[in-house]
Amino acid sequence: MDITILGIESSCDDTSAAVIRNNVLLSNVIASQAVHVKYGGVIPELASRAHQQNIVPVIDTALKEAGVTADKLDAIAFTRGPGLLGSLMVGVSFAKGLSIARNIPMVEVNHLQGHILSHFLDLPDRQLPHPDFPFLCLLVSGGHTQIVKVNSPLEMEIIGTTIDDAAGEAFDKCAKVMGLPYPGGPVIDKLAKEGDPKAFRFAKPHVAELDYSFSGLKTSFLYTLRGEVAADPDFVEKHKADLCASLQHTIVEILLDKLAKASRLTGIRDIAIAGGVSANSGLRDGIVAEGKKRGWRTFLPEFKFTTDNAAMIALSGLFRYREGRLSTLDVAPVARIEDLNATSGE
Repeated sequence: MDITILGIESSCDDTSAAVIRNNVLLSNVIASQAVHVKYGGVIPELASRAHQQNIVPVIDTALKEAGVTADKLDAIAFTRGPGLLGSLMVGVSFAKGLSIARNIPMVEVNHLQGHILSHFLDLPDRQLPHPDFPFLCLLVSGGHTQIVKVNSPLEMEIIGTTIDDAAGEAFDKCAKVMGLPYPGGPVIDKLAKEGDPKAFRFAKPHVAELDYSFSGLKTSFLYTLRGEVAADPDFVEKHKADLCASLQHTIVEILLDKLAKASRLTGIRDIAIAGGVSANSGLRDGIVAEGKKRGWRTFLPEFKFTTDNAAMIALSGLFRYREGRLSTLDVAPVARIEDLNATSGE
């Protein structure tokens, strides 16, 4: 029997709604918030206000594009966390209201698990490649960097994580030091294509087991610029492409070194990437090259599924709905992943 799910995503600064039937995407609508650019980062209060303005038209558009009415929905999947509390509140509250009004079951979703499970979405005109269980997923974004062993859609184990900053945060903060616009990651990626990845060397961390660290890299990058700019005030402008290429090369090497170690330790050769930083061309090219060298099957998400989107939330909700893991009306949004795991029992 076909199952139709409405997904709602509002964890940060993108308001998104999507409709899937089984694992086939029917619509995926995203309203981004340009208001944060001039502040160089997401302002939580502005984000939650924009979600309130966007959520009704976004969900209405998603349903219309899918050709589905609310009475045909089997469930509403929504992001419970982690994320910005005010932003999450908007999506959770709307899901509750629609659930009460139309008597539709609700399913809460862990935003990070949604990113990982986006690899099981299919498009109306084609089936996308899916990894086999168990597989490893390198989850990289502005707020998180993790290596996750995915045993099943509902059983995941974090086997490596950052002990300080996330990879996406390193991109954005180093971009800010260079005077690049926000968000810095895509700008660095673009400039890196014109530079020499071995022009500069930055510190790599020595962290035990499968964990990551990026704070030392940021400090090394800052000290390099500080010293060079003191001697030549135009240093950054003259060497911008080389700086971006070298920084990106270093971050990708750090990420792939631990991922390769995780594959050796677990014996798993199906390797996926997910999250916002998975759109980075250096990382995508790097994991494909590493896969050819090591005999991996590598899985790269479609670019439309790398950013925050409701399609991944709907699909994650589908897996939970099939197992009868429904939410009650007293469910509350949770900002931190530690608190989310504690309250959801996962």
